[in-house]
Amino acid sequence: MSALFSEIENCVTAPQGFRAGTAACGIKSSETVKDLSIVVSDVPCVAVGVFTTSTTRAAPVLLCQERLKNGRAQAVIVNSGNANCATGELGLLNANRMTELAAMRLGLESQMVLCSSTGIIGRQLPMDKIEHGIKAMKLGREQGNAFSEAILTTDTHPKRMALQFEIDGHMVRLGGVTKGAGMIYPNMATMLCYLTTDAALEFEWIQAELRAATEDTFNMLSVDGDMSTNDTCILLANGLVGNTPISASHPEAADFRHALRHIMTYLAREMARDGEGASKLMTVYVRGARDKTDAIKAARAITASPLWQCSLAGADPNWGRIVSALGASGCELHQDRYEIFISDVQVAKHGMAVEYDDARAHAAMASDEVTISIDLHIGTGQATAWGCDLTHDYIDENTLYTC
Repeated sequence: MSALFSEIENCVTAPQGFRAGTAACGIKSSETVKDLSIVVSDVPCVAVGVFTTSTTRAAPVLLCQERLKNGRAQAVIVNSGNANCATGELGLLNANRMTELAAMRLGLESQMVLCSSTGIIGRQLPMDKIEHGIKAMKLGREQGNAFSEAILTTDTHPKRMALQFEIDGHMVRLGGVTKGAGMIYPNMATMLCYLTTDAALEFEWIQAELRAATEDTFNMLSVDGDMSTNDTCILLANGLVGNTPISASHPEAADFRHALRHIMTYLAREMARDGEGASKLMTVYVRGARDKTDAIKAARAITASPLWQCSLAGADPNWGRIVSALGASGCELHQDRYEIFISDVQVAKHGMAVEYDDARAHAAMASDEVTISIDLHIGTGQATAWGCDLTHDYIDENTLYTC
């Protein structure tokens, strides 16, 4: 943990002026599992978002993209168990109705409320259940962790973090949560992410910063090579700390950027670690590429290779599969230059096999965290990507998902 910031509790309700609430309203098969949640600020926020690039975007994504054009919002309502995707005009009406119901409950204008959905595609939302859940929901400052749990689908555990640090002599708090375990591949992943802060932020600056941070974190994540229809990352900044709004010229802009990227990197890693059926977290470091674009191509190719993911599952250091993925990635590559390491075991140099301790390589592959380091020895481009192994449990999860 950097000396600049320290970790605190309650994730999205850690910053001043944020409350959350959850309800079990039966969207999922169980009537007792929390599947509806709200996070709200006491005052209007500067609001920015990044969304899936899929051309089959879900209704809530379309709603959020439209409402965020003015850069203002105050609350988000989220349901799990139903994606509200491929649901036509009724799906759009239901997304709007969700925000209207939440707005009435919170005493806000509906245009100040955003919405997200995650779960099974092609089913209409049970609006009667959602309406009942909203009316029954109790909100509080200590409900951040409960919010992080209510947004889950096939995840095995919540992903959350909050930090505090100084800006302009004020103690600023920044919290974040994500969900996502399958249908994960750029851009972004099948993920929902919510970030809250009590810092004052300039709209254009934080929009650019969120996009750039997403490129280096959530867009460097792969579990199974499938892009989702509902990917959403929203940041709400209510400014209650009272600092001078942070912009590119603010002397402490880098401190906020550092904290934002720290949280987003942690959340990205945790989604990879929790990939459906996964038993291992894979981190791929690429350096020496022609430029950053080539480094990204190379790193993503390794994490998205089913052959290499299977090798990882079986603890088989079959590095030839890394070579194959590299060659297919589209990055510039000189066959007599690149090096490959599995953890600290070098398996290739000058593009050829080297003698290595096979037992050490197998032991490295058997760990629950496996690092692949590649140096292309061409330029200065570098990138980091995260993924996981591909196990039979992934197949089980995705053959029983709608049952």
